[in-house]
Amino acid sequence: MRIYGPNGTTVGAPSGPTRRASSGGFSLPDTTSAQEEVRSTTAPKAAAGIDALLALQGVEDPTERRKRSVARGKGALDVLDELKLGLLSGNFDAGTVNRLRNAAASLKESSGDPGLDAVLGEIELRVEVELAKAGQY
Repeated sequence: MRIYGPNGTTVGAPSGPTRRASSGGFSLPDTTSAQEEVRSTTAPKAAAGIDALLALQGVEDPTERRKRSVARGKGALDVLDELKLGLLSGNFDAGTVNRLRNAAASLKESSGDPGLDAVLGEIELRVEVELAKAGQY
């Protein structure tokens, strides 16, 4: 029975040259070169790129920090207005005092702009005064 195809034999095809050791004895391949090849592999370079991306995400844009600081200041002023309207109408709400306390905590972060930080400091002082008046600070 003949087998034709890539795995079969063909008629008249000579087999490849046979290797014979010059010493005629059996020898094992050198294992030290294989270990050196394993040790010589390095970490993929993509890891360095990921570290750089993570580092860039940690860097804060000054304009974004300023925008967040302005938004926190506006939020604190809005809560102060709610407190004022509640006191004038006689409807003092404890929830407004809690929101005022949260606004005071958020105003402590620096924006990086000295003028804006001064205004936020004055807003924070006013919030703390109102909290002290309410007996909650």
